[in-house]
Amino acid sequence: MFFIGRKTDGGVRAHERMIEQCQGLWTDGSSLWVSGLYMLWRFENVLRNGATTPVGADSKFVPVEGRVVGRTDVHDIGLGEIEGVRRPVFVNTLFNCLATISDTASFRPIWRPNFISALVAEDRCHLNGLAMEGTRPAYVTAVSRSDVFDGWRDRRHDGGVVIDVASNEIAASGLSMPHSPRLYDGKLWLLNSGAGQFGYIDPMDGRFTPVCFCPGYARGLAFIGRHAVIGLSRPRNGGAFSGLALDERLSERDASARCGLLIVDIDSGSVVEWLRFSHTIDELYDVAVLPGVRSAEAIGFKSDDIQREITIEHP
Repeated sequence: MFFIGRKTDGGVRAHERMIEQCQGLWTDGSSLWVSGLYMLWRFENVLRNGATTPVGADSKFVPVEGRVVGRTDVHDIGLGEIEGVRRPVFVNTLFNCLATISDTASFRPIWRPNFISALVAEDRCHLNGLAMEGTRPAYVTAVSRSDVFDGWRDRRHDGGVVIDVASNEIAASGLSMPHSPRLYDGKLWLLNSGAGQFGYIDPMDGRFTPVCFCPGYARGLAFIGRHAVIGLSRPRNGGAFSGLALDERLSERDASARCGLLIVDIDSGSVVEWLRFSHTIDELYDVAVLPGVRSAEAIGFKSDDIQREITIEHP
């Protein structure tokens, strides 16, 4: 997990914390939920009223809760209201469903696509993305409508769908490995990852309108003002990312897939800023924005800092 911000001298600062198979992110600036290999972690920002850390960070996230959900391949995370209680809602990709935490079990399923005939650990359709409307799960993305073990891999080119959670109807189809649906500014945005496209869906007819080309496998989408922040990955050789339309479109542009971030003007489709990882990091899954924060950091699990970071709740 990386926090990208500014140093006090104006330079770029990247603060890193190790969480194995870190994928989904959700934050409102105060709380931060992060998925790991078999855990869901909740961090809380302990800095208030203009306080900063010794290196000048104005947000400091401290882990306060961990939930063991098992190796269920958690993807996107939202914060929903379940029976009047605010709880994380997450995409449980292995079991092809939306789920929440449980006090007595690994997870509690709350929804699954109507084409999935059973709640089994088979990653049939590769359910991956979640768009929240307030505290309600509104739309999800899946790579296919497959109802057999690992069947989505045979439908990577054009089997992708967007599903309306409330009605369980297909809102859009014919997509290539779609990810990261988000409701923003009155539109349903998403990444048509296999084709290298960022755009939006018209829920009335399911038509996808591309806004810009993404020079990498796009996953992770967040908005601030009139800009979108998009995560890019380099394709895995011989894996699920290979042999897609993205490869051809990169070749047409005499470009190679990159790993990093794009900042896109959503009105013009122009890339106004970018961040590129040239080595070591090959894939990103999700991105989140901390508005008004110059630099953020977190207490991790690998050093002794977590033993000494003790906070007191005051009434």
